[in-house]
Amino acid sequence: MSAEITTPGPGANVKVLRLRRGWLQDQLAARAGMSKSMLGKIERGDRPLTQSMGAALANAFGITLDELLGQAPVRTGDEDRLKELRSVMRRFDLPTGEPVRGDRIERGLAELFRLRGDADLSAVTRALPGLLRRVQDRAHGTGLPEDWAKVADVYSAVYWLAARHRWMTLAELAVTRQGQAAERANALTRAVAARDEAGTFLNGGDFAGGLALVDQAVVLAESTMRGRPRHLALGLLHLRGMTLAGRLRDDRTAERHIMAARKAAEAVGTDVNVQGVHFGPENTVTHVVATRVDLKRNAEALEDAERYLRNGYSLPATRIGPLHMNIARAKLALKDRDGAVDSLMAAWSVVPQMAKVHPTSQELSRVLVSLHRRSNPRINTLAKRAGIRL
Repeated sequence: MSAEITTPGPGANVKVLRLRRGWLQDQLAARAGMSKSMLGKIERGDRPLTQSMGAALANAFGITLDELLGQAPVRTGDEDRLKELRSVMRRFDLPTGEPVRGDRIERGLAELFRLRGDADLSAVTRALPGLLRRVQDRAHGTGLPEDWAKVADVYSAVYWLAARHRWMTLAELAVTRQGQAAERANALTRAVAARDEAGTFLNGGDFAGGLALVDQAVVLAESTMRGRPRHLALGLLHLRGMTLAGRLRDDRTAERHIMAARKAAEAVGTDVNVQGVHFGPENTVTHVVATRVDLKRNAEALEDAERYLRNGYSLPATRIGPLHMNIARAKLALKDRDGAVDSLMAAWSVVPQMAKVHPTSQELSRVLVSLHRRSNPRINTLAKRAGIRL
């Protein structure tokens, strides 16, 4: 008998939203273009809600994907920090004090990038308001492109934090400010800003719109950039492009972006931190794995992922945690439930804070708890971590 899920995950939200509208399952299934049987499995927790199916259901409800998935709650003690962060963001064009020394800014950015790499969401939240104020004050004081690039870097971290929690109002303001700072910086910073802006389309379920934005940015980078910055810009954009194409289940477009990303990664040589975002051969592999799973090419995804992990890796936790989540997705699709539990537990070990709020982790937890027997001690541990009452 399935466990009773008392904490709704993304898939459980579907039933909540359907009942609020007074719709029967067959009505929603018809609107979303899926079978009633599939919808029933999603609502019961017998089948995980994928981002592609979530986008179709969100469209049927007349809402965005992030609204369907639901926002993660603000952690206790973070309300004031987020309020302060929004205040600093609103005062983007209003410097508040004397420019801070450059070495202090560099140390602050290095620490922010480290915390982001560790997926320490709480520490990133604490660091952002003060650092953002300092980098904005310095950029206004010097007017230098390299200082405005640092402003854009911090806004990229704001977007990352907001997107992890599906706080999309904050995320969209962040990418707007990031774009404004990038226009005063350089071409590579503008490419990173375009990548993050396309991320808001991804979060909202407008995968086609996000792809169009990526294509525009790719054309601009190809026509205006040269050398290593060009390879980095194109690589980051093509990573976003393959993700969007995978969500659309567009194999041909996904393969085009995969090939282009691999070409750029080969030119770069080894993975590097580009303004807080990693690009190179390793991060390309993690994105390819996720895209293969979205395209239901699960065996290929597992082969790539297991080879990558077996050969050793250098990427930070913020990339390895989601990789384990995608491995769990592939294993569950191939009916290896125990293996899926192992991989999801690995994700929880690597990025516990991210796993708590990530929709993929939430949904996999809901389904795996529902499908397994209550006596399974690993499932009991997973349920406790995910906040699911058995």
